[in-house]
Amino acid sequence: MKLASLKTGGRDGSLIVVSRDLARYVSAADIAPTLQFSLDNWQQTAPRLNALYAELNQGLCGDIRALEVTALAAPLPRAYEFLDGSAYLPHVERVRRARGAEVPESFYVDPLMYQATSAGFLGPRDAVPVTSEEYGIDFESEIIVITDDVPMAVTPEQAERHIQLIGLINDVSLRNLIPGELAKGFGFLQSKPRSALSPVLVSPDELGGAWRDNKLSLPLHSTLNGAFFGRPEAGVDMQFNFAQLVAHAAYTRPLTAGTIMGSGTIANEDTSLGASCLAEIRMLEIIADGKPSTPFMKFGDTIRVEMFDQQGDSIFGAIEQTIVRYAS
Repeated sequence: MKLASLKTGGRDGSLIVVSRDLARYVSAADIAPTLQFSLDNWQQTAPRLNALYAELNQGLCGDIRALEVTALAAPLPRAYEFLDGSAYLPHVERVRRARGAEVPESFYVDPLMYQATSAGFLGPRDAVPVTSEEYGIDFESEIIVITDDVPMAVTPEQAERHIQLIGLINDVSLRNLIPGELAKGFGFLQSKPRSALSPVLVSPDELGGAWRDNKLSLPLHSTLNGAFFGRPEAGVDMQFNFAQLVAHAAYTRPLTAGTIMGSGTIANEDTSLGASCLAEIRMLEIIADGKPSTPFMKFGDTIRVEMFDQQGDSIFGAIEQTIVRYAS
């Protein structure tokens, strides 16, 4: 099934069920007012939402409406937790190599992860407000999964059963603020503003054979100002799958229903497939030429992030955002 949230209904949006072709929707208010409510009661709501999804695709529902992506909030407008990993080690290796550092052996057996901003997510067509271009504005094209309630100390095999929805995220980064923050030894804060989620989230069964081994094995397309930027294979070079990431996060604490787990920037050893963020291109330039030549994003720049199935149809809809100057 495919789920989304309209901007109506307060800060948590109004839950809707979206057709497979992303063209139509029907309200899910009789089942759950919001996606968070649905996830809190997943065992009861999921079967009913699935049934409504089947009826919608067969044209059997009343009050079917045309979907306008601009009317959508993030599917989960705010979450109790957003935990972002860095599961694609080619990305980590290039970043460290560019500054002359080796990747510690522990990175290959123990996932990198941090607690990210979750109090609010931008909608798929919302602008990204930034105070200054000097912050080093970057996008990060990633995959996310959403869990129901996850008990503490689950194994990866147990964690797999708690992955209920899958989507995309533009994890916005302010690169020039990161070094100073990391130098403090206490993690990201000002360098990680609000991110944007894809128009819809989908259940794993909707992905067919592309969802296997708790990875999504399809290219993730990024387009910057209308030009190709990258389409790395998301199922390749992922050191830790999503079940392993969820289990890592739940090692010493339970995870609340609606927890978002990010994959980290999609990156492959094969650089001919492009990249999923500007920082990686800049790192490759530093390695090759001793300095970067690609600039970070400017006001007016637009990033589009999308994934297609093997028939060429958009799965989650596109995140398409323009960088704008923040006006207080």
